[in-house]
Parts: sequence; C-alpha cells; structure tokens
Amino acid sequence: MTIEEQIKSLQDELRQHNYNYYVLDNPTISDYEFDMKLKHLQELEAEHPEFADVNSPTQRVGGAVTKNFETVRHGHRMYSLDNSYSKEDLLDWETRIKKLVDGPVQYTCELKYDGASISLTYENGNFLRAVTRGDGVQGDDVTANVKTIKSVPLQLKGDYPPKFDIRGEIVLPFEGFNKMNEERVEIGEEPYRNPRNTASGSLKLQDSAEVAKRPLECLLYNITGSGLNIKTQFESLEKARAWGFKVPDAAKLANSIDEVLEFIAYWDVHRHDLPYETDGVVIKVNSLQQQDELGYTAKAPRWAMAYKFKAEQVSTKLLEITYQVGRTGAITPVANLEPVELAGTTVKRASLHNADQIEKLDIRVGDTVFVEKGGEIIPKIIAVDFTQRPLQSQPTQYITHCPECQTPLVRQEGEAQHYCPNYNGCKPQIIGRIQHFISRKAMDIDGLGGETVTLLVNAGLISNYSDLYELKKEDVLPLERMADKSAENLINGIELSKSVPFERVLFALGIRYVGETVAKKLAKHYKTIDALTKATSEELINVDEIGGRIATSVISFFASDDNQEIINRLTSFGLQMSLSEEQLANQTDKLEGHTFVVSGVFHTVSRNELKKLIEDNGGKVSSSISSRTNYVVAGDNMGPSKKEKAEKLEIPIISEQDFLKMII
Repeated sequence: MTIEEQIKSLQDELRQHNYNYYVLDNPTISDYEFDMKLKHLQELEAEHPEFADVNSPTQRVGGAVTKNFETVRHGHRMYSLDNSYSKEDLLDWETRIKKLVDGPVQYTCELKYDGASISLTYENGNFLRAVTRGDGVQGDDVTANVKTIKSVPLQLKGDYPPKFDIRGEIVLPFEGFNKMNEERVEIGEEPYRNPRNTASGSLKLQDSAEVAKRPLECLLYNITGSGLNIKTQFESLEKARAWGFKVPDAAKLANSIDEVLEFIAYWDVHRHDLPYETDGVVIKVNSLQQQDELGYTAKAPRWAMAYKFKAEQVSTKLLEITYQVGRTGAITPVANLEPVELAGTTVKRASLHNADQIEKLDIRVGDTVFVEKGGEIIPKIIAVDFTQRPLQSQPTQYITHCPECQTPLVRQEGEAQHYCPNYNGCKPQIIGRIQHFISRKAMDIDGLGGETVTLLVNAGLISNYSDLYELKKEDVLPLERMADKSAENLINGIELSKSVPFERVLFALGIRYVGETVAKKLAKHYKTIDALTKATSEELINVDEIGGRIATSVISFFASDDNQEIINRLTSFGLQMSLSEEQLANQTDKLEGHTFVVSGVFHTVSRNELKKLIEDNGGKVSSSISSRTNYVVAGDNMGPSKKEKAEKLEIPIISEQDFLKMII
C-alpha cells in the first residue's frame, strides 16, 4: 500500500469511527485505539503534506485562529418561526393552511432544541462552510470552529446532491455543560450561566483549538437547495441521517392537529429526560410542494409553527419603574426587579409595555410580581401577588413628560403608547434614528456601531444621519477607544454605504411603520425618492399592502422641512435615491392592475422566479383565489379545489408558457 493509500485508508476509517461514536452513539473501538490511529495519521500527513485534506479527521483538533469573522450572505434566507402556546393557536394555524392548499395535510413534528442556529454548506459531499444565523439574511463565517464539532460530518456518504445547505442547532449537552462548570469552579472561575449561551459563545471564540475542547453537538433538521429530489420534510430528515448527519430521531409524522397535540403532550413531560435543552415543538407541513404553495410572510414560513412549552415562572420584588425613549419617540416603561434566577439567567429588568398594561395588572413599586420569559427570551411580568402588597402602596402614576428632554408626552387616539414629540431635540430619538440608519438591514456601515454613534452625538460631531457623510478621519480619532485603523475603517465604511440600494436607504430613513418589506414595496412602486415625496395619501393607499396608517406616516415624514433638508443632503452626498438602471431594466408595467395566483409545480422557471416576474412587471401575487383574482398560473399537480374555485368564479387558468408570453 502506498503512503497516499495509507493516508486515505486511515482517514476513511477514522471518519467511520467518528460517525459511530458521535452520531450513532455506538463506538466500535476504544478511545485509546482511536487516539493512536489519529496520531499515526497526523504523523503521516505532516511528513507528506502533498496528500493533506482540509476535511481530514485530523482537522477536528482545531488550531486556526480567527480574529475577524467574515460576514456572509445566506444563499437561502434563514427565517424565524411564528410561535403558538395553545391548542387554539394551532387550530387557527391549521385553518389558515387549509384555505391556501388543497387536499389532506400531514405534519412533521420535531423537538425545538435550544442552542445556536447554524447553516452548513456542502459541495460534492465535502463540508464547505458554516455560517451563523445572524439576522437571517447574512451571518458570520464560523467554519474553522464548527469543523471541530465531531458530529458535523466533513465528508458525506450516499446519494447526496452536488450542493446544498443544511440548517440545524449547535447545542451543548447537559452532561458536558456540567463537566465544564465543575472544571471552572475547581480553578476558581465563575461557572457558565446556561448551555444555550455557552454554545452560542463558543462559535465566536477566536481560537478553534479552544472550541475543540468543548463537547458541542450539531443537530440538523432542514435541507435547503435546488434540485434536491426530496418530496417531504420527513423524507429530508431520513436522507440527512443516511448522508451522515446527526438528526434527532424523535420526529414523527402526524395526520391531524390532534396527533400533533399528542406529540406535544408526550414531550412536555419527557423533555426533562433529554440530554439537551429543548423549549418546544416545531410543526411543519410535511409536503414540500404544499410548503412551496404556502410560502412566507415577511418574517416566517406560513408552513411551520413553533409550539412553546409553558414558560418557567418565578416571583420577585419590583424595586422601581423607569422609562425608556425609543427612536420613534415611543415611551417604554421598564420594571427594575430584585435579581432573580429564571431559565438559567439572572433577570433584573422586564418590559411593562405601556400605561394600559400597568393599569390592567395594577402593578406598583414594592409589589411582589410573577415573572416569566415570554418565548424563553424576553422576561415579562404576568401578574401581581396581591397577598404580598405593602399596606401603604399607591397606584402607579404614569409619567406625563419625557424622562430625557422633559417635553410633555402625547398619546394619539387608538395608540397604546405615549410619545415624546420632540423629534429633533430629544437625544435618545436622535441616537436611535442614527443607530437604525447604520444597522445591518439598512445602510450596514462597517466599522460603525451603536456605541460609536452615541459617542459621536455626545461629542457634537453629528446631530442626524446625514452628518455622517461629512465626517473626516481626524474628527473621529479623538473618540474614546478609537485607534487609527478603526477611524480609517469607519470613514471607509461610510463611503461604501453610498452604494446601498434605494429600498434599503428608504428603510434606513426610519419612517414610522415603514419596515423592510414596506420599504421594498414603496421603492418598487415609486422608483425614486422624488416621486414618493410627491405621493398623495390616496395614491399611497392604492399601493399593495399600504394602509392608511402607513400612508399618513409617510406623508407626515416628507412634509417635514427638516427631513426634506436631510434627504437633499443625502442625495448630494451620492446615496442611491432611485432604483438602479439594472433594477429598472427588469421592470415594466405590462401586468399593472392584474392579480395572479400561482399554483402547482413549474419547470421553465421556479415558483419564486414566477412570482418575481409578476411583481417586476407591475402585477400583484395573491396566495388565495377571490373575485379580485385576474389569472391563475397553473403548473403540474394544481390543487383540485383551487381549480374548482377558479372555474366557479370564471377566472382564466393559464400555463406558465401562457404567462411568459404575456411579458415578452
């Protein structure tokens, strides 16, 4: 056997042993034998670097140091999930689903593990990249660290596709977490707070050798890509398991919500026997074709729902109520609590939402209150223990003036929150708007963070986001913790942001109620900031998904002389205030005034490409057929009830080829 063959043989053997031990939990050799074989392979690879393999089992030990984690855009967005907390929530979800898809619906039930979300990319069976969830659109490249996790296969087996992403959760089992804490206590260090945060923090350690020492595991649950030849979610789990991934075997097929509830009831009790943290169950429509039909909202898939187990609850004392001012001037009351342990973290503060909530619960300073983590993330007060209320207790009087600038607060009819109207003179609003402007989904200015924005405002260097574009390196160098290179990166980042596309600039302006999706709709419809500025309320309401509240807010924003001056300055600095020529080249108004429903499986273009073509040519895509539908674009396996409804309403049913002819 040649040296190259010896190395290849050892690599294959050790990969199989890794799989047996970390995925199947069924080791076939002792740890000592494994270590000896690994050592021998390391020696051979060191002596013959020409036969090295980036995905060799020897790479598991780490050693690569990452000082700056590169930001990578996900090939397919990582959505969050909508949450449910009761049978009624799930029944409502099922009702919505059955209005949008035909035929019986099966569900795949999976446990929701509490760790750090990750996306792994494989090409030709080899591990290529690992990226954190980030904001769902882009995350951090943590490949070197994830490579050290033994349950992540570096090379696949079987009939895997040429390229795909697989999503999952990096978790830290209780046993390993407890052992890590025992070792920390032994050397006089503070113990880690909980497995979830420790797993998440591990992914951003600079030295991958340190990550390799931590007993992390990777549990996979979702394959994403094109040409995968997979028909259901349950099949995708079986395929992933066969390719070598660690896929939890608790998943179950359910034919009804009652069967889903049986699964939930079982695991609500038995989750405490699991080796990992879990905080609920994820229910997915099993058919991938039905998933495709259901599509997504701006934030979450319509075909999936997370059922959250009842949150952990504790009681503690309310010490003080303080008030925060947001970027829109909204006032949020905050409960400052006697510190208490809750779901593995120390809770000191909780949101009280608004004056109505305080009045409804009759919350007072000095009360003993019950606190829980809503959705396991944000602590909230759910009730007051009136038996513990002090005798001299007085009802809470909500503040009447802004806690920052002392301006009298306003509360519009129908609004839950109070607002500070001092738009241009209230410092938290000024700082908040600029922080929103530079955020990742907006201008994404590299080298400029929220703390630096505060320093710039406090130093009098900027008073609105247009001032950023007049900053010079020598202006920012005197700031606290600002080195020469940091100052240079900040100025370069501001300059680069001038190429950010119009829809993100529009979102960055911080117009109340204009989120990411609404900004895209407005940019696409009006094409330039000038056209949008001149739009009337009636015209705005006629834009898809724009209601009266948004229209009023947009009109109000552009009616401000101060805002107009800022926009003029941004334009003069070279920011993108219109759709690019490339975007405009792909847009027509050929389908303006027409609403389409897309149903079935397509071959010339994908469903998403078809929807984009409709929107690019001025049409509107709807998820359900109604009297306002103009055309149904039908592919293979169109649902019979959709066909029947279209025929009943005499709506033309056209093929994808018919549709493509409409836009030539």
